[in-house]
Amino acid sequence: MQRYGRKGYAYYQVVVADSRAPRDGKFIERIGSYNPNTNPATIDLNFERALYWLQVGAQPTDTAHSILKREGVCLKKHLLEGVKKGAFDEAAAESKFQTWLTDKKYALQAVRDNVRETGKTTEKERLSAEKEVNRAKAEAVAQKKASIAAEAARKAAEASAAEAAAAAAEEAATAETPTETENSTAAE
Repeated sequence: MQRYGRKGYAYYQVVVADSRAPRDGKFIERIGSYNPNTNPATIDLNFERALYWLQVGAQPTDTAHSILKREGVCLKKHLLEGVKKGAFDEAAAESKFQTWLTDKKYALQAVRDNVRETGKTTEKERLSAEKEVNRAKAEAVAQKKASIAAEAARKAAEASAAEAAAAAAEEAATAETPTETENSTAAE
């Protein structure tokens, strides 16, 4: 497997190479690709060429063997060897392989559906949590606005009461001090 991609986001090319060649060096044939970054991992494999190379004696690495096993190449090779030995005929081998392949497709689809449903529920939970946070913020803002409005109303009431008291005091002061005309009539 040859590594490609950037740091933290690797994907691989599945290649047939001499075991003495460096990992990303010279290779004989590219037979597929493997992207572990998706869920489930994406594998694009030339099935016939991979089967051919296994039949002529290629020894896959552990990771490549896992990929070939997941794609059914190892099972197909095993079934074809059983046909060569006479354990069963080719039709039975093909029937077993097709049964395995359909079961594998259903299992893979179930995994995809599970991932999709999990993503939906996670999104719903995140959205409801965000709505709750927004509601709490809105309540806090409303309380703050209400307290500001109450404070402004209290100050306005105090100011109007102070004005009324000042006006009453002024009126009382003018009522107590006699004017000049009153003083002149009182003196006569």
